[in-house]
Amino acid sequence: MAALPEEPAEVVVKPDPDGGVPPQPPPATPPAAPPTTAPAEGEAPAAPGSGGEAAPPKPPPPGPAASPAPTDRQTLLAVLQFLRRNNLHESEDILRREARLLGEEVAAAALSSAGPGAQGTPGGETDATGGEALLSRVAAASGAAGGSVAAGASATPGGAAVVAAPPGKVGGGVPVEDQPDVSAVLSAYKQQGDPALYEEYYSGLKHFIECALDCHRAELSQLFYPLFVHMYLELVYNQHENEAKSFFEKFHGDQECYYQDDLRVLSSLTKKEHMKGNETMLDFRTSKFVLRISRDSYQLLKRHLQEKQNNQIWNIVQEHLYIDIFDGMPRSKQQIDAMVGSLAGEAKREANKAKVFFGLLKEPEIEVPLDDEDEEGENEEGKPKKKKPKRESMGSKSKKQDPNAPPQTRIPLPELKDSDKLDKIMNMKEATKRVRVGPECLPSICFYTFLNAYQGLTAVDVTDDSSMIVGGFADSTVRVWSVTPKKLRSVKSAADLSLIDKESDDVLERIMDEKTASELKILYGHSGPVYGTSFSPDRNYLLSCSEDGTVRLWSLQTFTCLVGYKGHNYPVWDTQFSPYGYYFVSGGHDRVARLWATDHYQPLRIFAGHLADVTCTRFHPNSNYIATGSADRTVRLWDALNGNCVRIFTGHKVKECQRQDGSASLTVHGQCPVGIFYLHF
Repeated sequence: MAALPEEPAEVVVKPDPDGGVPPQPPPATPPAAPPTTAPAEGEAPAAPGSGGEAAPPKPPPPGPAASPAPTDRQTLLAVLQFLRRNNLHESEDILRREARLLGEEVAAAALSSAGPGAQGTPGGETDATGGEALLSRVAAASGAAGGSVAAGASATPGGAAVVAAPPGKVGGGVPVEDQPDVSAVLSAYKQQGDPALYEEYYSGLKHFIECALDCHRAELSQLFYPLFVHMYLELVYNQHENEAKSFFEKFHGDQECYYQDDLRVLSSLTKKEHMKGNETMLDFRTSKFVLRISRDSYQLLKRHLQEKQNNQIWNIVQEHLYIDIFDGMPRSKQQIDAMVGSLAGEAKREANKAKVFFGLLKEPEIEVPLDDEDEEGENEEGKPKKKKPKRESMGSKSKKQDPNAPPQTRIPLPELKDSDKLDKIMNMKEATKRVRVGPECLPSICFYTFLNAYQGLTAVDVTDDSSMIVGGFADSTVRVWSVTPKKLRSVKSAADLSLIDKESDDVLERIMDEKTASELKILYGHSGPVYGTSFSPDRNYLLSCSEDGTVRLWSLQTFTCLVGYKGHNYPVWDTQFSPYGYYFVSGGHDRVARLWATDHYQPLRIFAGHLADVTCTRFHPNSNYIATGSADRTVRLWDALNGNCVRIFTGHKVKECQRQDGSASLTVHGQCPVGIFYLHF
């Protein structure tokens, strides 16, 4: 059969055009005032200082407008000339549009400034009023991304220097909007505030949220944790160790209890050098923390930050948070707790809008013969039995296709072998004899206990028919047991097989070696602890994954290793066969999951997106989707056809539980590990 294409597809979450607003890409010159949010439908991003929704342009004031001061005009022209000389054309265009200046005016100002005062100036810089000091400031700030420039005579509390532009008219007398347009363009992209004021900024926001109405307090309280982490990391990154230590000790107790493990990791980062080796905190710094807030709560927060001119928190909201605004009533504490807790906050709404075929595939048509006991016969007294109503052979009548199931040919699946058909016939026969489970008829359950497992048991799996059980151990071995009276037999050697009559009816029995039959088979090959095992549906193969970074495929006919799949760079925590066989999935410490086929030595798909170890992998029963559980406290559902992430489940308040062997798994509300066997949407 043809497998899925081998080239890994790029993991992209496609937004739904029918609803939601995708996150906007950052502009080439990122402004410092408005936060990076996803405005809801119909909302225009408001500029800082507007106090609410973005106001429409105001008409120019009546009467002759006051002419701008010569110093302000010369300052603005000097900045524009500096941007032009340094080929920062995009920033120049944005600034000129905001100030309503034409390119001819800038060129004329450059020619007029080339007088005696400008002769001999290095690089031809304009000697305007305060020109040298101004251009030195501009040069220092022009290294920011996108060519952002900081210049002017006044500074905001957050430390960003701005130019005060007079309202009304600028330059050639063109009317402009009554808003801080030039300051928004010239604000520094990354400019650190006074480290001594960080505690004051955070305390002020905390006091505001605690005094807010109950309906808004729960939603606004979500800001505490991401702001606390980013402010602490900013202090550490800029080598203010004493201020960072004081800030952490004062406010770490205010965070939610399910973040305590993360805070313990954070407390160990006391120097800038420590951050380079901590991948979790680097991901937190580079990935946007998602907060879902109602429109009313967001407007309340925005007004507070604008009134207090708290630019330090404003900049963190802009750079590191993604605020997903929704219309409607603010959420309660219980509703928020059901969705928060992951390392990167909640999932964006557009991330969960892709169509998912969650139905089961149509079962193949298999003729099931009727049992002899169903035929008409005589009882002990010699009287004929009552004739049972005639029934059709199970499986001969095709069932209706599930409307939510994917097409049968969506992904290539292996054809059923004769042994698979026999298994399905046996399962169908047993299904007809099942008794309805209830209080008076409880199910029977088998428990198996491993005694004296001195090698360190790290993984277990049982076949579907409960005939074999496998254990992975810390001493690098894989051990397979038979839990039925039938012993485990392997195929005879090649020399003995040549002596067998291949035309005999019992050739399948003759090829098995009875001399080496035993209840236990030990498989050697891994060079590290074995962390995951999985039987194939037909019970002919076995998968095992290990700390050595490999996944091995074992034959249960010869009890030898057939293939060693090498793709992960670090320990592999889990692996599982598809319900239809042939495909299998693995996940490990390198934060990605990989989809494989047994006859391909390279992965067919690579699923990347988790911010921490992928500790658990499961196939959907229709084999079209793969679920992965991660130490970042999220569960992601991936489409096996194109490699896209189609669902992100958040809300787990989990901790990374460490086994005695050092391997990691997930704990969900006290139950370990996470296992997804069937998904409803």
